[in-house]
Amino acid sequence: QVQLVESGGGLVQAGGSLRLSCTVSGSTFGNNAFSWYRQAPGKERVFVAFISSGLSTNYADSVKGRFTIARDNAKNTLFLQMNNLKPEDTAVYYCYAHRGAYWGQGTQVTVSS
Repeated sequence: QVQLVESGGGLVQAGGSLRLSCTVSGSTFGNNAFSWYRQAPGKERVFVAFISSGLSTNYADSVKGRFTIARDNAKNTLFLQMNNLKPEDTAVYYCYAHRGAYWGQGTQVTVSS
């Protein structure tokens, strides 16, 4: 059974930073690609960032230059470093494993103005 467990969300003021983590168990982490998505209240879930097994990355335009996706294969953990947060970044953030199409349960990020 593959499980993805996010952590690191919380309440932060605009301009602040948070680092999200996603720990993956039950699968081969190193050869999988992962993404972060987010879903704001009343809106659809949207793409935030992607990292391949070869460390190629891609970002949504709205977070380029502010967010950084990374992975630690030794710890089976995916990260999302979020800097210069804005109120419009408020959402539930989900990690996603591309091989197998697995989702985590989400972690809430709230940015106050």
